[in-house]
Amino acid sequence: MIHSHVRPHGICIIRPEGDRLTALGANAFRQEASDLIDAGSNRIVIDLSAVRFVDSSGLGAIVGLLKKVGNRGEVVVCGLGDAVRQMFRVTRMERVFQIFPDADAAVAALDG
Repeated sequence: MIHSHVRPHGICIIRPEGDRLTALGANAFRQEASDLIDAGSNRIVIDLSAVRFVDSSGLGAIVGLLKKVGNRGEVVVCGLGDAVRQMFRVTRMERVFQIFPDADAAVAALDG
């Protein structure tokens, strides 16, 4: 359950549907995003601005996308609210992912 669109230079912005990325929807999120990667998108911005809560399954789905892209591209995240940012901090994922304030900043960084 994602909304996605491709920006110039092949940068794909993915927005999870709903305000929670948990075990309930993590597999569907991962599968839909994986389909985009399989179709050739390998510069991914995961926009979490509407997401208020991420559990370990949701975080695992995001990490899975990073592994799937591998060395062929980049996966960055943006729009982290306080609770989501705290989850990234506690799990040390802020050391794994580049984090941007919003999609425009993430796209600019990937495009630069």
